[in-house]
Amino acid sequence: MINAPAVLQNPNLYVFLPLLYTVWSDAVLTPSEMTALEGLINSQAWLTSDERALLLNQIDPKNPPTVQELIAWREEIKKVADTTTSNESLVNLGFKLAGLHNDGTISNTLVSAKESLANIEATLGFISHEAVFNFQSGRSTLTSQHATHQSFDVAQLTKLLDGSQADTIRKVKTVISDPEFRYVDPGDLTRYRTQVLRWCHFLAEQGFGGIAYPKAYGGEGDMAAYFAIMETLSYHDLSLVIKFGVQFGLWGMSVYFLGTEKHHQKYLRDIGALELPGCFAMTETNHGSNVKGIETTATYDHHTKTFIIHTPHPHARKEYIGNAACHGQMATVFAKLILDGQDYGVSAFVVPLRDKQGTIQKGVTIEDCGRKMGLNGVDNGVIYFDHVVIPKDSMLDRFACVSEEGEFESSIASDNRRFFTMLGTLVGGRIGIPRSGNSASKSGLTIAIRYGDERRQFGPEGGTEVPILNYRTHQRRLMPLLANTYALHFALQYLTDRFLKRTEEDMQEIEALAAGMKSFATWNTTATLQECRECCGGKGYLSENRIDALKNDTDIYTTFEGDNTVLMQLVAKSRLTEFRQEFSNMNVFTILNYVADQAKTSITEMNPIIIRNTDEAHLLDPEFQLQAFKYRERDILTSAAKRLKRHIESGMDSFDAFNVCQHHLVQVGSAYIERIVLEQFVLQVDRTEDAGCKAVLKKLCDLFALSQMDKNKGWYLEQGYMEGVKTKAIRKLVNQLCWEIRQEAVPLVNAFNIPDSCLAAPIALA
Repeated sequence: MINAPAVLQNPNLYVFLPLLYTVWSDAVLTPSEMTALEGLINSQAWLTSDERALLLNQIDPKNPPTVQELIAWREEIKKVADTTTSNESLVNLGFKLAGLHNDGTISNTLVSAKESLANIEATLGFISHEAVFNFQSGRSTLTSQHATHQSFDVAQLTKLLDGSQADTIRKVKTVISDPEFRYVDPGDLTRYRTQVLRWCHFLAEQGFGGIAYPKAYGGEGDMAAYFAIMETLSYHDLSLVIKFGVQFGLWGMSVYFLGTEKHHQKYLRDIGALELPGCFAMTETNHGSNVKGIETTATYDHHTKTFIIHTPHPHARKEYIGNAACHGQMATVFAKLILDGQDYGVSAFVVPLRDKQGTIQKGVTIEDCGRKMGLNGVDNGVIYFDHVVIPKDSMLDRFACVSEEGEFESSIASDNRRFFTMLGTLVGGRIGIPRSGNSASKSGLTIAIRYGDERRQFGPEGGTEVPILNYRTHQRRLMPLLANTYALHFALQYLTDRFLKRTEEDMQEIEALAAGMKSFATWNTTATLQECRECCGGKGYLSENRIDALKNDTDIYTTFEGDNTVLMQLVAKSRLTEFRQEFSNMNVFTILNYVADQAKTSITEMNPIIIRNTDEAHLLDPEFQLQAFKYRERDILTSAAKRLKRHIESGMDSFDAFNVCQHHLVQVGSAYIERIVLEQFVLQVDRTEDAGCKAVLKKLCDLFALSQMDKNKGWYLEQGYMEGVKTKAIRKLVNQLCWEIRQEAVPLVNAFNIPDSCLAAPIALA
């Protein structure tokens, strides 16, 4: 105690104990605190000179209390702390303590000193109730009370997510949950690659490999199932996904889509059964995204009716080719067709690489790309061709061929149109990759959100530690990403459906949609997994919790199937083409209608009332959200078109004009994709029948829409579409939605229904 004999003689001295403990609790008594306390003690007329000296000694910085003394003080104060209400002061706590040692009474002397004692508490700057909390136990706050609850049927939401492919997804999950699919150590490159090939054989035996091929060649003709398989496999090892995609997607689909009946009969059944491992050899060292500029040649020999495949120089080698380093026996090789010295553009050819025993064919040189940042179960390699001779029938001739008379023939006269038609048939890769990436996001979020719900850290004074998922910053980091992942799930289903039901007239739009969706989704995957890693702290850095593998394996997704930035420019060019066609086909009446629509937007959406409207009902109205996205999309597209037109009309070469406007063009693509994603999410909410699922999806949809607006608030403010008061209200509502969705976050990730054996992260398992 302060001094046992002194307090026995005058228990009123206990009134100072809470103040003394509090000022010493930071281990340092500052000069201003010491001066204030000295004034307080000296002003207490009821103290004897010895008692005053005793108390002044307690605030001597040269003679601080020992650790043991502070512990004893705290234990003494706690005797009355739990009977103190939350709005009481340290002085009140001291009075109760003095009363405890005065047989329950408080002397008139002490009562008369209460006002001066209270003044010192204010002078020291204490927030009384916060200081009192230090001594109370079992304290509960709004933050600590926040917890997971479930307002919807998780199984029903899983059913909604799986849709028509529920049975296929169930079968794939059953297979990859088998003990044969236990993860292997990726450190042993040879063993890892061998195991991934073995897994692919297991999947082929189940009929999953050739499922998209026609029944005549051992398949089911079910392209939708193929995409569902790729997406579901992505809950497991992503090297398996890419190996599967290279073999049955890129290699098999190139033969199927670019070849004709003779190629289908010769190859497809063996490809689907993995009896014929193959590659897709398009990318060259010198020409990554610029496929049209590749330099590998396929020269036709009229005398032998063969093609000679040749790599003219080292930088024309085929690089980063999956399945090439170890397992590929054949490859679809993209090369320039040279006929009588004339270059007829890019065509595709089936070229042998190895025989069944693995011996590399004459004229073929293959080098191993070696260890990569991720996906080390895939054997990427570099391929050189030195005058490799292949039969005439090895040309995949759906869109172009060399006739028996040795002449070039094609049903598509334009080189450009033929080239893009040929590549357009392979757009499926730009659907499979974002769906795979979104599955990886689901895995990362499941790990981070389950961990955040269980991991406790910090908490209110006197209370227990709280789950880190209860912290607003943690919610702000993860909940918008959860909303993005749900939004992309439905948008990618829409893209897949458009692709499966495509017509020739739709293809340009579908290709642009696939390019943009691939970019938006895989950028989101990269951002999501980085945030998940950080939100799991050191646990997220441990390989056993798999976020490192997810991050490393999906990092390449932003440049797989085309660099994202380049693809977004492709989207913009497609949108500009449509924009130009829209105006070139306009007559005077449609032009007047367009002007009227623009004026209508100004009246209805940009009037002073709307741009300042902060009503929650307005901000959560899907019509407002969609109109805001559409306005941004249209305005950015229009301004980009005007900017390009101005540069070109001033004499700038169109190539330079596009280069000057590249950043603007990426924004054109992004605004278009954001609008499509929101549109599909809103439609999904509307058609969801289950009330619980509908309600939680509406919250996620609102969070997606408003968080995108918050991200782009600078643009909306610049354009005068919103005022600061409205963007502030949007930010506030985003935070509130994160707070509400946090309660549903664990059930929402559980609805992904990822097998525990695939998730395999100890921090995410019960």
